[in-house]
Amino acid sequence: MLLLASRVEYFFDYSLCHFNFRVFAMKRNKIIQSNNQGKQVEHKRRIAFHEAGHATAIHLNNKARNLPPIFFQIMFKDLNCESEKELWDYQTTLDDHIARVDGGRLIELLPLSIDALVQKNSGNNNEMLRFLNDYTVAFEADIINLLIGPLTEAKHIHETDGEVFNHRLVNLHTLKSYGGSSDLALVNEYMQSFSACKQQQGKKLNELFVQAFSFINDRANWAAITKLANYILKNNKKVISCEEVVSLFE
Repeated sequence: MLLLASRVEYFFDYSLCHFNFRVFAMKRNKIIQSNNQGKQVEHKRRIAFHEAGHATAIHLNNKARNLPPIFFQIMFKDLNCESEKELWDYQTTLDDHIARVDGGRLIELLPLSIDALVQKNSGNNNEMLRFLNDYTVAFEADIINLLIGPLTEAKHIHETDGEVFNHRLVNLHTLKSYGGSSDLALVNEYMQSFSACKQQQGKKLNELFVQAFSFINDRANWAAITKLANYILKNNKKVISCEEVVSLFE
């Protein structure tokens, strides 16, 4: 991948200082409206698991695919604020989101289509094939990492309630119920770039959804996600750096 860095830097960001945080945030939305203290505590846990899922995937999933380290940071509204009204006020003033992962995406700018990308980088066939392979690996990793956030929240909820967690009960259509609206919106942008054919989009997305499902069902990965979620809840930080996350795992 590093051999092609000069050719793919328009789409990849290997520098920590070039991220546009507003554009690339993976955001946790949909806050509950309840004065029940127990529901507020559980909602905070849901948020922590959601963002821990994203961050763990960015580090471990990318590492498993031999992708380069990428900058990210987890940002929160104070999870220990005393009232639901404080969370609601925060949500309505900050773009309707109470937590997000800034950075973390390997594809900086999506092409209009993969075909356009091929035409832009036409030349030596072997070089282009390597380029397209690297691009595809990063493209798929970004989508999987986006899906893992709401999937993690779903798994946490199902396990907390003593329910079965499987593809039949939790699918792409249900992820909006687990804070996944903005994640799915980004995924949709990726899929539109992948192909103009809805059938091909659906086939590829289902394939990547299965991989995201497999990631969080891996015991070691789930242990890492849980460790990070507990770290988030225990430390009550408004910003957790990627260095902290890596240090926690390694």
